[in-house]
Amino acid sequence: MIPKFEVGDVVEMRKPHPCGSREWEVLRTGVDFRLRCGKCGRVVLLPRPKFLKRVKRKVVAAGGSEQPSG
Repeated sequence: MIPKFEVGDVVEMRKPHPCGSREWEVLRTGVDFRLRCGKCGRVVLLPRPKFLKRVKRKVVAAGGSEQPSG
């Protein structure tokens, strides 16, 4: 099952960004994902397959509710 991601979700990636943060905000979905680093604000564009491979979990859903870890 492929998880659903929406604009505004905050996700945790498997490897940290060079600034040290693992949390990213989803700015755009589709064929590519546009993400903003939660610490330094850097914006990156990842193809969907690469994003789905690197994402670990959804930390905060677009509605603002926290997701259980696991």
